[in-house]
Amino acid sequence: MVGNDKKFAVVLLSGGLDSMVAGGLAREAGYRILALSIDYNQRHRVELRAAERVARALNAMRHIVLPLDLTAFGGSALTADIDVPKDGVGDEIPVTYVPARNTIFLSLTLGLAEVAGASDIFIGVNALDYSGYPDCRPEFIDAFQTMAALATKAGVEGHAIRINTPLQYMSKADIVREAHRLGLDAGISWSCYDPTPDGKHCGLCDSCRLRAKGFAEAGLPDPTIYATRP
Repeated sequence: MVGNDKKFAVVLLSGGLDSMVAGGLAREAGYRILALSIDYNQRHRVELRAAERVARALNAMRHIVLPLDLTAFGGSALTADIDVPKDGVGDEIPVTYVPARNTIFLSLTLGLAEVAGASDIFIGVNALDYSGYPDCRPEFIDAFQTMAALATKAGVEGHAIRINTPLQYMSKADIVREAHRLGLDAGISWSCYDPTPDGKHCGLCDSCRLRAKGFAEAGLPDPTIYATRP
């Protein structure tokens, strides 16, 4: 992950803490940033407003919000009328998993990167403190990297676009510390899957619990306003 002031990267920016830190690390490495957010009609649409704030904080060259209505597929508590679980992070893949989401999103990001001439993609996937989604694992990223080299003109011509996952083996506490070190305001990011009507993090969904755990273990103040303290 060697930066160059003549290179830029596409950052897949959800508006969450992880993608914000991934973008911050891309910026620190010297990349100019083209931010891509996907409006998939998710129930926590407030994260798109957070993505706008984060893109500005990262001084992104451009921020594209791409509409892709995955409620037509459903199959997830984030895209269908299914309750978001609030009983803690379990061992099974939760119903907040959106089928093939990162495969779909990375494919779109890859297309944008190739058209824009970007050398790199940054995505904030993590396989330590996470909800167990299969498309956050290093095996998936390795497989997608192989596919990206085979499926693009850039790859065939020997200029494969690199998929960077700088948070892959970080704990949530590590990620919180990185946000602090990078001078990023974690309070502008959004994590909650089931926001309250008055715009607070619910405090009980997997994402809220993992976020709060990260701040507590990092020993740093948590700027998040929770309806119920995790």
